[in-house]
Amino acid sequence: MSHTADDLSKDPAPDPAEDNAYFPSPYSLSKYTSPKTDFDGVRHKGAYTGGRWKVLMIAAEERYVLLENGKMFSTGNHPVEMLLPLHHMMEAGFGVDVATVTGYPAKLELWAMPREDEAVLATYEALKPKLKQPKKLSEVVAEGLGGDADYIAVFIPGGHGAVVGLPGSAAVGRTLEWALTNDRFIVTLCHGPAALLAASLGKEENPFKGYSACVFPDALDKGANLDIGYLPGRLPWLVADLLGKEGLNVVNDDMTGRTHRDRKLLTGDSPLASHALGLLASGALVEAARAAG
Repeated sequence: MSHTADDLSKDPAPDPAEDNAYFPSPYSLSKYTSPKTDFDGVRHKGAYTGGRWKVLMIAAEERYVLLENGKMFSTGNHPVEMLLPLHHMMEAGFGVDVATVTGYPAKLELWAMPREDEAVLATYEALKPKLKQPKKLSEVVAEGLGGDADYIAVFIPGGHGAVVGLPGSAAVGRTLEWALTNDRFIVTLCHGPAALLAASLGKEENPFKGYSACVFPDALDKGANLDIGYLPGRLPWLVADLLGKEGLNVVNDDMTGRTHRDRKLLTGDSPLASHALGLLASGALVEAARAAG
């Protein structure tokens, strides 16, 4: 007897590693994940050969998001949103440093790993040591960020794990302030833009006020993601809603793979935007590196 996606359960799947914690339902994973991405090649392979410029990735280190109903969502960074944009930037010639708020290992939603996608898997293997032993972000801020720092961009991948720890981190806020002050790129997608809330810590207004950005649509997190069992409960707050209240203009209300550039802020709406955002970011970084000499 054959089975289709409609036969799969829409009940979130228990995570046996933690009490009252859940993975997405089998049905939701059949809709939101696939063995391959839409990656069809890079456009800037080896374009940067200067050896100086790197990308600083701020990764999520928290596995669980506590929801309104007391249940926990087993999450982290989405592997496609992390690894596919980085694949483009690394293939263009840029190094990557990985940091988390406390220096604890980065967490990935391995249930979303595209197991037949060579570009994503190769990038994961290349970065795995840095993901397991990342830098502590406050130490990067104290020791490595200045006007002459070698980071051409700050990259903050998505996944619901980005809503925990990053928005309230002073170190994230200082890193974003450094990037704005020193005219460096900020690349982020899906739930990653939640980290932009950290830029307003201790300030009267968010320095990203007036910027426009793509973000994962709130309508899905308070609607379909609950209906199909991707989330086991409602999030305590919604990313686009809070960014809008801090003066950012969210340019999308759906999930289509859209990307957007506003000055040095490069954003994408979801995992579907990972390839396109990688193309956008790698091209922008190569152009900036060449201009810098």
